[in-house]
Amino acid sequence: MNRTKKLVYLSLMISQSLVLYIIESFLPPLSFIAPGAKLGLANIITLSVLYISGVRDAFVVLAMRILISSFFSGGVSSFIYSISGGMLSLLAMSATKKLSRFDISIVGVSVSGALFYNIGQLLAAAAIIRNIKILMYLPVLAYVSVGTGIFVGIVSKFLVERSGFKKYITKAP
Repeated sequence: MNRTKKLVYLSLMISQSLVLYIIESFLPPLSFIAPGAKLGLANIITLSVLYISGVRDAFVVLAMRILISSFFSGGVSSFIYSISGGMLSLLAMSATKKLSRFDISIVGVSVSGALFYNIGQLLAAAAIIRNIKILMYLPVLAYVSVGTGIFVGIVSKFLVERSGFKKYITKAP
């Protein structure tokens, strides 16, 4: 793929990710299940990009989405929580995806990403408030992560299978 096509592709993915982030901000939070829990709609795009064009492009989409969304609506604390959760999540999804000999589906990869997103955010919170006891909230968030991860994984599976981008991009290993 030439540089122009790749730039357009990544720009479209970042834009879609930001739109899903904005849509999610209008939805009621999942506070009735667990305070602070969200669906993670923007992660649909990150996971899809991971499967369509690889971890480098997924990193670019994730980092730019977090940077832009934090700049416009979240501030420094939002950036710290999002970047710590997002990067740990992407690392976990990439590692889980590489475990192909265990035949882990995109839904399983998504669940691992959702779980590690919450772990990353809790670790950031523990560092900020200097209290590791906040990790006691992990079992509650892990429970929610399974549900949201399954939802994000199913939608991503649909997108990856029906995406027109695959014919323009060399699939990453």
